[in-house]
Amino acid sequence: MRLAVCSLFALSFASHADRLPQQAVDTVEVPEIIISGRDSDSKPLPYYRIAPDVYFLYANIAEVDGKNRGFNGNAGFVVTDEGVVVIDSLGTPKLGRRLIVTVRKVTDKPIRYLILTHNHPDHSYGAVAFRRLPGIRIVGHVGTLEYLGSDNLPASVAFRRRILGADMKGFEGVEPDILVGGEIYSHYDFTLGGKTFAVYNADHHHSFGDLVVHQVEDRVLWISDLAFNNRSTFMGDGHSGAALEAIDWMRKTFPDTRLMIPGHGSAQTPPFPMVEKTYSYIQRLRDEMGAAVEAGQDLESAVRLSDFADWHATPLYHENHKKNANFIYREMEQEIYFGK
Repeated sequence: MRLAVCSLFALSFASHADRLPQQAVDTVEVPEIIISGRDSDSKPLPYYRIAPDVYFLYANIAEVDGKNRGFNGNAGFVVTDEGVVVIDSLGTPKLGRRLIVTVRKVTDKPIRYLILTHNHPDHSYGAVAFRRLPGIRIVGHVGTLEYLGSDNLPASVAFRRRILGADMKGFEGVEPDILVGGEIYSHYDFTLGGKTFAVYNADHHHSFGDLVVHQVEDRVLWISDLAFNNRSTFMGDGHSGAALEAIDWMRKTFPDTRLMIPGHGSAQTPPFPMVEKTYSYIQRLRDEMGAAVEAGQDLESAVRLSDFADWHATPLYHENHKKNANFIYREMEQEIYFGK
């Protein structure tokens, strides 16, 4: 596959207040897209063509709030001769419906598959809109079932309903039709329109269960939140050690990848600096918190003293770093005293 020049499609339906980078590949520019609660369900979202048949919704770099209304995680879709494969469903049922409309701006081919890379709200809470499409098959990690039965779900839904109101109307947790699990790094494959999609069980490095999607012939890799771009990582869920192992696995398994698409931030071409940046941040924080545990430093002190000055200018560092330190201290305490 020859990579195309990245093209932005938004001129007819973007707000005048929006700031949209002209490129969504290898850029440090981040979008500022204001989502109005008054927007129609039939209004498409801005999207980019980043490779032949590959379309990318480059979302805000922000925590969920009343301005982005849940459009703070990326999504995308691949058009084949026999139909469309969508990767992630965005953060509310309303955004899910608008994502479907966005696909319809590109093609009238049926949406055959929705792949949910993991259970976090910004990637999966739009899935109920897709469930209503005829003939669709939804693919998700087996850990999704655990999430749907957990206390995390009602608490998360209640929070979003408080700040997003009507955008969450009709929300239901969606059980995937096809569950990917079993041995770590095993995969479920399907072919549509001559394109092979390999969906890998990438363990639970970031959530209750995480997937990586490989477009085999095109050498495009959808990595979800295994690495973050244009912002700091979030480690309040999953397992940091599993994240490092999964990054090592990804580097070895897909050395010929031509385009890598994360769950947050712009897509990248080789050498994929976001991967090393995410890896080094996690390793550094594990080393620091591990040393604090071994020195007998208490949790509160270790978290308070943790500060990576070279990350201060990175979006969401100040919102996430102390939370990450808290989470990883507890992991290292468990590993040091009780083993993995």
